[in-house]
Amino acid sequence: MKITKAIIPVAGLGTRFLPVTKSQPKEMLPIVDKPAVQYIVEEAVASGIKQIFLITSSTKRSIEDYFDYNFELEYRLKKAKKLKALQSIRRLSNLAEFIFIRQKEPTGNGDAILRAYEFVKNEPCAVMFADDIIDSRIPCLAQLIKVFEKYQDSVIAVKRIKKSEIKHFGSVKVVPLEKRVYQIKDIIEKPSPGKAPSNLGVVGRYIMTPDLLEALLKFKPKKGKEKGITDGLNAVLKKHPVYACEFEGDWYTIGSKEGFLQANIIFGLKDKEIKKNLKSFLKKHVY
Repeated sequence: MKITKAIIPVAGLGTRFLPVTKSQPKEMLPIVDKPAVQYIVEEAVASGIKQIFLITSSTKRSIEDYFDYNFELEYRLKKAKKLKALQSIRRLSNLAEFIFIRQKEPTGNGDAILRAYEFVKNEPCAVMFADDIIDSRIPCLAQLIKVFEKYQDSVIAVKRIKKSEIKHFGSVKVVPLEKRVYQIKDIIEKPSPGKAPSNLGVVGRYIMTPDLLEALLKFKPKKGKEKGITDGLNAVLKKHPVYACEFEGDWYTIGSKEGFLQANIIFGLKDKEIKKNLKSFLKKHVY
């Protein structure tokens, strides 16, 4: 089956970016002139995705508005003959078919994914997290889809991480199969450097098969704990193979202030309008 549906959870509180995220969703913070979530959506579309399920919350209405029509704005841009700007915003609502589903309370990324369960339960789908911006010649998700098409089981994106940083991510124990492709034997969520099975860290891109969604649905977290995607993966690993794709491309974790600023600089240096002045500024002020 082809992967044509993607789930993008964007219901988190964004507490690491307070106070700005008190009124502005973290996913709407700009990387140069586009909100972070747009980069994720564009990667999905470039990978062949037709339907996108954005899992939002009551504080994320601006994300829904962003991918909808804005008649008044379009009318004024057309009247002012600002056709380039008009084209750039009109294409947003036409990128894919968008379905917005609200997660009523923050009960984990696994629970967020399951908000779309009834729409995707009988077919494999992509899951993409907006904290991870990936700059690559071939879209990261497309690389995962290629692995899925060969092995027909769930696939996780991974990247090599410094041992000292692995505590912020999931770490996988793997057996190499081919170049940049591995079979996963175990996943440990945010291990200490000494307990990490490898320096391959989990990145927020997944191909999830129906059996993984079922495992996630059946998993019952302990009292006071959230339901996480790793819980479903560890359950599936006991019965079915799960694969890791060490994707090619540059990865920016914009869930942190440092990663957010790095992404803005890198993408700013790729922007034709500002790259020259930005480069001069950096040469003058960065030591």
